[in-house]
Amino acid sequence: MSRSQGPLGGRFLESLAAHRDEGRVVVAVSGGLDSCALLHLARFAARDTRHEWVVAHFDHRMRPSSFADARWVAGLCRAWDLPLHLGRADSTLTSEESARNARYAFLEEVRERTAASLVLTGHHADDQAETVLFRLLRGTGLRGLGGIPRRRGPSIVRPLLDFWRTELLEYALAVRLSWREDPTNRSSVYARNALRNRILPDVERLVASGARRALVRLADISRDEESAWESVLPLLMEPLDVRRTDTGVSFGRAKLLEIHPAVRARVIRVLAAGLGASLDHLGTRLAVDFTTSGSSGRAIDLGGSVSLSLELDRCVMGRRVSAGEDRALAIEGPGPGRGAVVLAGSRIPVAWGGDEPTRRQSSEEFALEGLRFPLLVRSRRPGDRIRLPGGSRKVKKVLLESRIPPSERHRVPLVVDAEGQVLWIPGFARADRFGQEDSPDGFRIGIG
Repeated sequence: MSRSQGPLGGRFLESLAAHRDEGRVVVAVSGGLDSCALLHLARFAARDTRHEWVVAHFDHRMRPSSFADARWVAGLCRAWDLPLHLGRADSTLTSEESARNARYAFLEEVRERTAASLVLTGHHADDQAETVLFRLLRGTGLRGLGGIPRRRGPSIVRPLLDFWRTELLEYALAVRLSWREDPTNRSSVYARNALRNRILPDVERLVASGARRALVRLADISRDEESAWESVLPLLMEPLDVRRTDTGVSFGRAKLLEIHPAVRARVIRVLAAGLGASLDHLGTRLAVDFTTSGSSGRAIDLGGSVSLSLELDRCVMGRRVSAGEDRALAIEGPGPGRGAVVLAGSRIPVAWGGDEPTRRQSSEEFALEGLRFPLLVRSRRPGDRIRLPGGSRKVKKVLLESRIPPSERHRVPLVVDAEGQVLWIPGFARADRFGQEDSPDGFRIGIG
């Protein structure tokens, strides 16, 4: 490393070494000061490392000169004998978010195509300060105040986050580096430009001279706090008896209510995030209030196709899925037979008459006298009641007392007669007015 590269080159080597990766590395180069300084540091300051450098440039088509930027980067790569991968948006991108998403998708594609281990981007300390201030003004939480992470996912690395723009400029001038100026950086149409060119300079001039450094320090503190939360979350969730299924997760309500509402909010957000729902402040508050005062059988929408419901003593959070097909089964007469009822898309075998019903998971015998055919095996309907020794009871109440969660009650079959009277809730209760078991003229039904 030459003297002209000075201490900046050494700091860059230390930053790069922290990621402990070797082999091929993609460097994202837009043509601006930051990315050109990054490429120069990678190519020349890190010439003794075991890396093979690949350059990636993406044309967002957001301004007329973008094609000229791509040609300029191509010329730079030819001069420095570096392989270049060019990408271009299919259509003009109109927002910073769409441009960012397209750019990262392209960088990942290049990384996979070249079998590279890392992608380096030129984000620096000023970008960090601007990002934290932007999110702060929009009311972000602790995670958002963490700003730009040093590493995004398994492959995106930001080795310049400890470097200020002025340092990179001094370095570029010292090594006589050329770069392209983006004319849109002077436009206040974009929020980040307004922060960079007007708001932050005014804050440092009129309010706090060290505002940028304070914002970067706030990001560091926030990331540390977030890491602390992540380390204790497993301990917080252990008493909740969290149970995971294919479509969601459930957890104990009583234990949830024992913890502080702010901690409760954090737990709910983490569980929702695991299902693809990102809760904002309002959504989190609604969820916390619902777990506190909601009643069993009720549900609320959390967004992202995720709902939160209360089922007896548990909170159930899950992705909404189609309940599936229901298809009743008719038993036309007392002769033996078999078939299947379909409840919520699940097929449940049924047999009646003869000996086969006794081999089913659940079976019950009724006196033929008084049975009104055809009998029907179907799912529960609103208003269904069954006559028990203590009087008529709602089927819903019977299932509730048997601790069947509301989300599972539609999966319980009922056997009803031609007049709609419930004869039997397999596994739970049978009506008391249709004869006793083992009667000489009994008619047995088996389900499951």
